Amino acid sequence: MNSEQWEGKWKELKGILKQKWGALTDNDLTELEGHRDRLAGLVEQRYGLAKEEAERQIREFEKMHIGGRV
Repeated sequence: MNSEQWEGKWKELKGILKQKWGALTDNDLTELEGHRDRLAGLVEQRYGLAKEEAERQIREFEKMHIGGRV
């Protein structure tokens, strides 16, 4: 999934992202504006995850909610 696809679906995804990663605030999601790479960094930071684990979780999220190849 490329960044354009994330940005295009961002409004649809914001609520689902907040359910998945409840530590992300509305303000966080507004600031991210669909940038997947910034989402990975924020998930990593908020949950104290290794970069690889944050990326793995986001890939799983993509498979479930975006349906694109990752």
